[in-house]
Amino acid sequence: MTRMANIPYRMSQTSAHLRRSVMRDLLSLAVSPDMISFAGGLPAADCLPLDQFRDCIDTVLRRDGPRALQYGPPFAPLRDWLAVYMRSRGVECAAENIFITNGAQQGLAIVARLFLNPGDAAIVEEVTFTGVRQAIDGQGAIALTIPANADTGADIDALEAVLRGSPLPRLAILISDFHNPLSVSLSLEKRERVASLAAEYEIPIVEDDPYSPLRYAGITLPPIKAFDSVGAIIYVGSFSKMLAPAVRLGWIVAPAALIPQITVLRETIDLESSGLMQRAVFEFLSRGYLEPHLAALNATNRERQAAMLAALEERLGDAAHWAAPEGGLFVWVTLPEGVDTWAMFQSAVDRRVAYIPGAAFAVNGGHANTLRLNYSNVKPEMIREGIRRLAAVVREQVSERAAARISATGLES
Repeated sequence: MTRMANIPYRMSQTSAHLRRSVMRDLLSLAVSPDMISFAGGLPAADCLPLDQFRDCIDTVLRRDGPRALQYGPPFAPLRDWLAVYMRSRGVECAAENIFITNGAQQGLAIVARLFLNPGDAAIVEEVTFTGVRQAIDGQGAIALTIPANADTGADIDALEAVLRGSPLPRLAILISDFHNPLSVSLSLEKRERVASLAAEYEIPIVEDDPYSPLRYAGITLPPIKAFDSVGAIIYVGSFSKMLAPAVRLGWIVAPAALIPQITVLRETIDLESSGLMQRAVFEFLSRGYLEPHLAALNATNRERQAAMLAALEERLGDAAHWAAPEGGLFVWVTLPEGVDTWAMFQSAVDRRVAYIPGAAFAVNGGHANTLRLNYSNVKPEMIREGIRRLAAVVREQVSERAAARISATGLES
């Protein structure tokens, strides 16, 4: 047995700033077999392309042999495919603008390291994905927040006010499509304006965009990066939601002049992405598997979202409100004022249903009466049962709050 050293470790500033993702802690409570979990951000497990991807890996190993298992530079055919893909979405892009990462989270971390020093300011939405906050916290940066809501997304007037204010931000991070957790997508007008502001104030804005392929209603919009004429928008994409999370591949689109610095920063973390995974993903893409896979995945997502919205309307239509997103994986629910979704989480787990409290995504606190529900990895019949259980917990909370108010009024009188 190894004895733990009893010494006063002197930890780095980075380790002091970082906090574990609240979602990871909550998910660990929601893994029992009889739990109906709306907590994760997982694609539909029954839609993962197991047979196709297995065949792609087998083909790569047979064809490429030891090369597929060696160290190596970014796989050039995959970079070429990504450049074509981004051009199809309206982005002026060549392979030299593509940097392959281990998922979007690593992309965010690399870009944060590229631009932020300890004490610098970075703009984020007041409600945002926890990984965004972790990326800037890891650099000891200060978060300057702008309002965001589930109806219209980020407040771009507020973004401009912060860009021209003090302290001068060094970076901004926005989620453009099917926001995690709000599920909202930025309008075309807002996308154009964000790109214009980045150019005007010469401050890089990171577009975090892992969800845009998961659209099954409405009109597909070009990314913010499509309106970037000066290289001020840094795009971060991912295969995690459009193919499978465990491939751990994503990409950055940036000016070619930044790629050498990005490469060096990446080398200090883990050298490179798996050559085997890069080759297998390219094989999957080059065979034309992605489009039918996304069609099936989004059809499943559409069915499950409809089941959740219908169940919410039936069970909580008079006690909560939410928006109906045109894609993505989540529904953002706002409950009556005074309901605390942290406080009721254990009651929900006791009833074998789980979610993520909205406050977990709130950079400056608040939003205690909100929660995020994932529908993509739960079958419709279980969605209906899970919402039934959740509604019972919510109504208990509402009744308890009402009783407390009545009791307080009686004491005051």
